[in-house]
Amino acid sequence: MAIIITDECINCGACEPECPNNAIYEGAEEWKYSEGTSLEGDFVLPNGNNGNADEEQEPISDEVYYIVPDKCTECKGFHDEPQCAAVCPVDCCVPDEDVVETEEELLAKQAFLHKD
Repeated sequence: MAIIITDECINCGACEPECPNNAIYEGAEEWKYSEGTSLEGDFVLPNGNNGNADEEQEPISDEVYYIVPDKCTECKGFHDEPQCAAVCPVDCCVPDEDVVETEEELLAKQAFLHKD
């Protein structure tokens, strides 16, 4: 599953620099698929979602830090555990029960986001 940040977030920002996919953004901040990935131009993700790497996307939350599910790999391919959850002082980085992915799917997403 992807990780989500709950509304218990205190907006400390400890999680943001830890994400190897640059999938974490401050509340109300627009984001791009290209940030922190090797994606360029138009693409289709392994899960079928598509977009343009450099197109600004609407914030997922206006109030607290948030994680873009299409960019979250639970740190698979980089670390043994999600780094956002490891550094969060209030334990608000938790598995997203609405975005269930297998380890194989997460590793495929990681490989897709970071093509050499």
